[in-house]
Amino acid sequence: MPPSQTQSLGEDHASIADVVGIKEQTVLQSMLTSQAFWVSVALLVLVVFMSWLQPSFGTADNITNITRNFAPIAIMGLGMTVVLITGGIDLSVGSVMGLVAIVAGLLLTWHQPWYVAFGAGLLAGLACGAFNGFFVAYVGMPSFVVTLGMLSIARSLAVVLSGNQMLYQFGPDAPIVKAIGQAKWPLRAPAGWAPHWMPEFSSHFWVMVVLALAVGFVFIFTAWARHLFAIGGNENAARMTGVPVDRIKFQAYVFCAFTASIASLLLLGYSGSAINAMGTGYELRVIAGTVIGGASLMGGYGTAFGAVIGSAFLEVIRNALLMAGIDSNWQGAFVGGFIILAVLLGMQTSGRSLKALLGGMFALKGR
Repeated sequence: MPPSQTQSLGEDHASIADVVGIKEQTVLQSMLTSQAFWVSVALLVLVVFMSWLQPSFGTADNITNITRNFAPIAIMGLGMTVVLITGGIDLSVGSVMGLVAIVAGLLLTWHQPWYVAFGAGLLAGLACGAFNGFFVAYVGMPSFVVTLGMLSIARSLAVVLSGNQMLYQFGPDAPIVKAIGQAKWPLRAPAGWAPHWMPEFSSHFWVMVVLALAVGFVFIFTAWARHLFAIGGNENAARMTGVPVDRIKFQAYVFCAFTASIASLLLLGYSGSAINAMGTGYELRVIAGTVIGGASLMGGYGTAFGAVIGSAFLEVIRNALLMAGIDSNWQGAFVGGFIILAVLLGMQTSGRSLKALLGGMFALKGR
């Protein structure tokens, strides 16, 4: 065999090995190549540095505020991650929050039981998700267009239903509603057994923890999640292998609206009022948190832990800027920079994979 053919055959074998990926990564290797891991490291370094620079940053009260503020974004990020994995996007989550709050607030002002009001708000949110899912999955419209339309529709409905007014006279169930949104655990001494240095984690935080564990379990152990990743990786191939693509995509948008509704009801209870502007701009914060946490805008990858740690990272940055006395108007610049950096890191990873895949395809074709 001529040397040129031998060299070509060797190159073919190398490319095929790259594509097949025979050598499996260890747990440590997987962790070190995970974007969420390095975001966690950066978060830890930032917390230690800010605690040294500004002692009040590491106090129990400030930690309580940070966890309460990022938890609703992380809750919504879990739903957004599911949508991003399929290769879609949901720009309507902020407006869905506003609509859910107004629907629940209206029923509370009409002296309906809190569970009726919350149930109606949740149904309103699920209806928005079903609308998005139907037109994306079954009609085949781009998710960007559909959810951008829902962003305007839901916000307009919230303004109309509220009469463009704040709703706060919640009737006899107002204490229960506030307790749901303002509850903290564990209680610090002297009110409770925990020492003064221990943070009080809000109901927002504990709901986030439960949902994150549930979503993480689903991602690892269920066939539904494998279908999600297959759709995001190659939708046509997923259809050919029998994956119910349309149904799975529909469910992804409904779940995203569900998480936005849960976050809205928690914030409604915390503030004790409902305004139609609730959630304005939150869609950008949610997408930013999930992307920084490692979710791919191209689809096919995302984790529950990444959604949580990315959202926490953004809130710690915001809090650190305030603590350092930096003008709050600079927050957007920092967040935008981290979004670009996160996407760049994701492109580098996918670019290497794409290069190996294309090399293998050309090698096989040459044979």
